[in-house]
Amino acid sequence: MIIGSHVSFKKDTQLLGSVKEALSYGSTTFMFYTGAPQNTTRQPIDDELTKKGLNLMKENNIDINNVVVHAPYIINMASNNDFAVTFLKEEIKRVEQLGMTKLVLHPGSSVKLSEEEGIKNIIDNLNKVGKSNVTICLETMAGKGTELGKNFEELKKIIDGVDYELGVCLDTCHINDAGYDITNFDEVLKEFDKIIGLKYLKCVHINDSKNIINSHKDRHENIGFGNLGFDNLIKIIYNDKLKDVPKILETPYVTLNNESKERLFPPYKFEIAMILNKKFDPDLINEIRNYYK
Repeated sequence: MIIGSHVSFKKDTQLLGSVKEALSYGSTTFMFYTGAPQNTTRQPIDDELTKKGLNLMKENNIDINNVVVHAPYIINMASNNDFAVTFLKEEIKRVEQLGMTKLVLHPGSSVKLSEEEGIKNIIDNLNKVGKSNVTICLETMAGKGTELGKNFEELKKIIDGVDYELGVCLDTCHINDAGYDITNFDEVLKEFDKIIGLKYLKCVHINDSKNIINSHKDRHENIGFGNLGFDNLIKIIYNDKLKDVPKILETPYVTLNNESKERLFPPYKFEIAMILNKKFDPDLINEIRNYYK
């Protein structure tokens, strides 16, 4: 099972800290941002910490090709300005320096442009970024606001227009919120294969959803506690066609109690164990709170 979660990438520990955190959750892969997702502040990559992190990955049989980096949210490839191109190029250099091969990217939002203009900008900007050793994986989006990439057809247009090969990251919460019925996931995969092609599927974000199908809201929920349900998510995670695809949890952190939002704790150790046991634990949130007390 190639499964893990989002982990931190801290200034003082960088990749080494990310690997240690992933291992503490019982993960066999992980995903991280190389800096805060909502701003441009970036610390230099420490090659010594990278080397130690890569060695620890090797010791624990974590395949570097299964590890995922996520590009910052502030990159809007659908925009007309050059900032997105310049910043994504720099981010790709950082990913290459770390030795990673997959970078998940939100396609962008058209804002005041038409969808057609937004998609054209995404294609043009990605062509300006150019080919590298890193595969850019376009994420399936929920269609919140003016988000693009909310269906397989839009992603296919982008893939066909770019001069080099892209990948796709499928997010279970997002496709539900975009209108795909994941209770019949085999049919969703069949449609994905017909429109885009399964060979392009490089990563899956495993998230439950606070929302009903086709709500276009994008609000993640802990595994089994949302509208997708534990059994449906297990069928996706254990789908034979996805056995070689990294699966990443991005579920919400848990508050220590219902009233306080100040102390938040990661659920991943518990959710991964629940997934590996294939048995839903309705008291999971309380168990997480008790563990971190």
